[in-house]
Amino acid sequence: MTNWIKRKPTKLVTVGNVKVGDSNPISVQSMTNTNTCDVNGTINQINSLVAAGADIVRVSVPDKDSASAFKKIKKAVSIPLVADIHFDYMLAIEVADSADCLRINPGNIGKEKKVIEVINAAKHNGVPIRVGVNAGSLEKDLQKKYGEPNSDALVESAQRHIDILAKHDFDHYKMSLKASNIEMTVDAYRKISNLIDQPLHLGITEAGSFRGGTVKSSIGVGMLLSEGIGDTIRISLASDPVDEIKVGWDILKSLNLRSRGVKIIACPSCSRQNFNVIEVVNELESRFEDISEDLEVAIIGCYVNGPGESKAADIGLTGASPNNLLYINGLPSKKLTNEELVDEIESQVRDKINSSSSDTIIARG
Repeated sequence: MTNWIKRKPTKLVTVGNVKVGDSNPISVQSMTNTNTCDVNGTINQINSLVAAGADIVRVSVPDKDSASAFKKIKKAVSIPLVADIHFDYMLAIEVADSADCLRINPGNIGKEKKVIEVINAAKHNGVPIRVGVNAGSLEKDLQKKYGEPNSDALVESAQRHIDILAKHDFDHYKMSLKASNIEMTVDAYRKISNLIDQPLHLGITEAGSFRGGTVKSSIGVGMLLSEGIGDTIRISLASDPVDEIKVGWDILKSLNLRSRGVKIIACPSCSRQNFNVIEVVNELESRFEDISEDLEVAIIGCYVNGPGESKAADIGLTGASPNNLLYINGLPSKKLTNEELVDEIESQVRDKINSSSSDTIIARG
C-alpha cells in the first residue's frame, strides 16, 4: 500500500546499528525502569523489549555505580543503548566509550563548558547526542522569561544547544522537545522542524497511565507523524515498558509507516455477531504475541462487512449461521464452528508464516 504521508527529509544519525533519519524506518524506543545497578534485572528487561520489537533502548545513568553497571549491561545485549544523563556531565563522559548515544537535558546539564566536554567525548568515541528538552525541567532563566512552559520556551532551549553544537562543528545529533501537554508538544516540534534538518525524537512525556497515556500519545505523536515529522518515537507510559513498544508499533502500523506482527482487523461486534468477536480477538492477539512477521487477519462477526474485509486480508473470518466462513488469500476456504475457529485461525496463520519462510529459503538457495 502506497503511504499517504510524505516524511520531511532529515540528516542521518546512527545509533549503534540503527539508522535514524534520512528516510530510514521510524525506530521505536523505550526506557528501562529497573535499577540500573541491578545488571541482570536490567538485561532481562532489555531482552523483553527486544522481543517486543524495540529498536533502541534508553538506560538511566544517575551515578557512578550506574555508569559501571551500564558498561556491563552494554556488553551483554545486542540492541543499541542510549545513556540517559541528567545533572552530571561527567557521567556522559564516563559512559561515552560504551553508549551508542548520549542523552543530555539542556535544563540541567549545566554551563556551555560542560556541554563542550560532552561533545568532545562524543566526537572521540563516534557516538551521537540526543538533546532532550523537557517542559518540566527548563532552564531557570527561561522559566522566568516565559512565566510557564510553552512551545517557544522549548524551542529557545533547544536552539541554545543547537548553537553550541554548531559552534563546535558537531552535527551528529537528534533532538526532542517534549511536554505532557499535546498542543505544546506538537507546536514545539512543528517549529523546530522548520528550523533544523536533524532527526527528531518524538514523544508526549509523562503521558500517563496505560490507557490515558496511549490515547494522548496516539493523538500527539500521530499528528506529527501524519505531517511527516519524526524519525524515532518513544511512548511514555506509567506501565510496563513493553507496553510502550507495543503501542509505538501500533501507531506506526495504523499510519502504514511500518509493519510488524499480525495486524488484526476486527468489528466492534453487535447483536448480529455469530460468535463472540471480543473473546476471539483477545485470544488470538494473545496467541500471536510471538509473531513478528507481517500478516493481516480480519475477524468480522457477521455477513454485512465480513466478506469484503475477509477477501482483503491474508486470512479472514466471516460470521455466518450455522457455520462461520474462513477465507484464505481472499478466497472462501472452509466452514468453521464457533468451537474450532480460534485454533484453526492460529493454525492457518502459522502455516502461512512457515510457508513464506520456506519459500524465502528456497529462493535464496
